Amino acid sequence: MTLRCINPDTLASPQTYSHVVIASPGTLVFVAGQVAEDAGGNLVGAGDLGVQARKAFENVGHALAAAGARPEDVAKLTIYVPGMRPEYIPVIEAGRQATFGDHKPADALIGVETLAEPGRLIEVEAIAVVSGLAPSDG
Repeated sequence: MTLRCINPDTLASPQTYSHVVIASPGTLVFVAGQVAEDAGGNLVGAGDLGVQARKAFENVGHALAAAGARPEDVAKLTIYVPGMRPEYIPVIEAGRQATFGDHKPADALIGVETLAEPGRLIEVEAIAVVSGLAPSDG
């Protein structure tokens, strides 16, 4: 499976993501929104966006691994943040880099009014493309 990231000359060059990701060939893996919870469902980093961002992206990594995928296989991220403000971007990016390193899939960062559970400050969904899947049961 190959992911080719493209930033066309006709669009502004982003620093933290790619405008276009072409995936071929492969199987799609969809990761549900991950928040800052431990394996017991307990909130991690109450009131701290940085801690929550790191944990939410880490949980995306755990979900990917369960499907036989890696962060480098992710073609698209969707990131939801209640009350999104521009100054949150570097904090979110630091959490993302802890899991994704220099890999920059296409993404959308969306400000929302609230998330499903109180105290959650970020939620991250992912779509990955992999070949030769060998999923585990958890």
